[in-house]
Amino acid sequence: MKNLHSYLLSSLLVLVFLIVWEIGASLYNKSFILPTPTAIAGELWELKTVLLLNHLPSTLLIILIGLVVSIVMGVTLAVWMNMSKTAEKTFYPLIITSQTIPVIALAPIFVLWFGYTIWSKVVVAILITFFPLTVSTFDGLRSSNKDLKELLLTMGASKKDIFFKLDVPSALPSFFSGLKVAVTMSVIGAAIGEWLGAQAGLGYFSRRMMTQFDGAAVFAPIVLLSAVGIFLFLLVICLEKIILKWREKQ
Repeated sequence: MKNLHSYLLSSLLVLVFLIVWEIGASLYNKSFILPTPTAIAGELWELKTVLLLNHLPSTLLIILIGLVVSIVMGVTLAVWMNMSKTAEKTFYPLIITSQTIPVIALAPIFVLWFGYTIWSKVVVAILITFFPLTVSTFDGLRSSNKDLKELLLTMGASKKDIFFKLDVPSALPSFFSGLKVAVTMSVIGAAIGEWLGAQAGLGYFSRRMMTQFDGAAVFAPIVLLSAVGIFLFLLVICLEKIILKWREKQ
């Protein structure tokens, strides 16, 4: 009942926001700057074929490749830093430093290096998603119970046994927390990459419509991008519940 009550309150808040937006945009009466939600919904319906068949697949491919590469690289680096103090002291400061550089400033450089191919957008997505995955996994690996580790060692467990039976289960909740952040950030990374230079994609389409002063068409792909981010977030939550059943029981 508590969850249902929370969902109802959230839905009510969104509904109030949309009503205020609809009334405010109608009074403002400049649709090329601030279109109404109904106008955006109508434009999204009219453009559904173009967006879903021509531009959404390009964006999803960027998101998928970026996430897979970030997961593989991030988890590998997190495990290495957990096992080696030298690796931690070498790479951890570099990981932190990488987040101090605005991605929007690097994106044009990636376009210069890789051209208008998919890889210039993938690199942007990787740069945004790599940090939360690596740091959260690393923190999760370090959070394993030291007393349990000593107990396993006294019982003759090998480093491999400790890693898979203690460190990995301890790190999984943190990994999924980082993954929840990464999947939503990957959508932003893909959109930024497409915005600055692409031949297809939801971000590219939104930018193209901006040059035509079509406010509703600018917002339509943004709404679709938001829906993709929400879907991926919910997908990670479902995956987390399936894999971490033991935590739910506890």
